[in-house]
Amino acid sequence: MKATRGCRISFHVTVVAAAIAYIYFSTVFVFIDQWLGLWSSPGMLNAVLFSVVALFCILSYALAIYTDPGRVPSSFVPDVEDPENTVQEIKRKGGDMRYCQKCSLYKPPRAHHCRVCNRCVLRMDHHCVWMNNCVGHANYKIFFIFVLYTVIACIYSLVLLVGSITIDSPKDNQQIEGSYRTVYILSGLLLVPLSLALGVFLGWHVHLILQNKTTIEYQEGVRAMWLAEKGGHVHSHPYDLGAYENLISVLGPNVCCWACPTTRHIGSGLRYRTPFEGSSTSRS
Repeated sequence: MKATRGCRISFHVTVVAAAIAYIYFSTVFVFIDQWLGLWSSPGMLNAVLFSVVALFCILSYALAIYTDPGRVPSSFVPDVEDPENTVQEIKRKGGDMRYCQKCSLYKPPRAHHCRVCNRCVLRMDHHCVWMNNCVGHANYKIFFIFVLYTVIACIYSLVLLVGSITIDSPKDNQQIEGSYRTVYILSGLLLVPLSLALGVFLGWHVHLILQNKTTIEYQEGVRAMWLAEKGGHVHSHPYDLGAYENLISVLGPNVCCWACPTTRHIGSGLRYRTPFEGSSTSRS
């Protein structure tokens, strides 16, 4: 279930937009121009390549902001007798079906209530202040693709920055003085921590995707694993289909579209495949 929401530009979104604009213009009009010459063949080639990466970054960011992460239909009621629904998530206390008192709705598998958005979100991963939106069922892939292109753009820009100050360029070295020096210092202070932090963040979500987990499910799984080991049992994630199938479930069956911010494959978000056969129950 997908929907779009109204414009809600926040301070954090404005900061991200300003950072994207600054990195783009400093990369194209300073780093590439100083190193290769913007109108040379290598300069134009790198400018076009970086512009394409920046375009995908901006597009995926906008889609991640304005795509509703997934709402629980008001008519949803879990069908415990459905033979195709092999996993039913229940409350840890009492064993009742998961029900949100704030939304007055039953929670589908993997859904959680977001206190910021004040509603339940399908397959909720986390609430992202930098998007002013939740990351959930309908926009998780878009969010992941945005992080991917942001990491590529930051590393690409950092390489061009280093190259432009360490390799002889056709430009006059005196042009690096003054305002350009400020651009180089600010860009270095921005790109180095961004590349490191977002690189680690991207790796973390690759790890989650390969296990078909959300951030919330990982946190819950740590406790579940501890309780299982304490009781002499083995805990397994009920939605882990194997690395390749997990990738397909998030990124889509068409490998050629994995790097595109498209979500035609995601389904309703009310039911998810499991490796189990027969009837079983998963506590949440």
